[in-house]
Amino acid sequence: MARSVKKQAGKQDPATPQPTSSREHRKDVKKTAKAEQKAAKTRASTEQKSAKATAKAAKKTAKAQKKGEYGRITPGNTKKILGILKIAGPAIAPFAAKAAFTARDGYDRMRARRIGIPVEDLGRFSGRGAALHARIAGDADALHDLRMKAGGQGGNGDSAARQVGVEQFTDRAEQRLSQLTSAVRAAERMPGNRRRAAHRAVAGELDRIEADLLHRLEL
Repeated sequence: MARSVKKQAGKQDPATPQPTSSREHRKDVKKTAKAEQKAAKTRASTEQKSAKATAKAAKKTAKAQKKGEYGRITPGNTKKILGILKIAGPAIAPFAAKAAFTARDGYDRMRARRIGIPVEDLGRFSGRGAALHARIAGDADALHDLRMKAGGQGGNGDSAARQVGVEQFTDRAEQRLSQLTSAVRAAERMPGNRRRAAHRAVAGELDRIEADLLHRLEL
């Protein structure tokens, strides 16, 4: 009987859970607390950066409203927008590239409308005289069309005389356009007042060439 009781005392109940190591438990608690602390620190840093960026953006907006530039896309405020996006960091990182592309695309479209050319042709015309360069290129194309149109007309003496007149006009006009192109390029390095005066003079010459060109194209 005593032997039977001793044997039963030596057995463990399989339903009774094994005790967990207190050292491992403390380790897990410490690791979890450290991870939560790091996450909280990251969130606080992100929120702080976002708050600073928002405050800076509000200040820039107020300044732009005072200057009358609010809502307008300019080279200056495009750079400022990109700078603010960079400062904001992880909070707005997924949207930064899209916002930068949208700002740049809007500015390019505005420039293209101002110059009067398609957006894809912006690379051909640059500088402060870009609009004049684009206008000169358009006039050169029109002169080429006029020459081809006159060359395709045969027949009587009147047509031949008209063709000679067109050839002489296009030769003179193309030579003048070449001179005006050089003048616009030279004006890029001039002081503001002189550059604007040079641009006005070139625009006046183009007005005269275009008026004669439209007359010869019977428009």
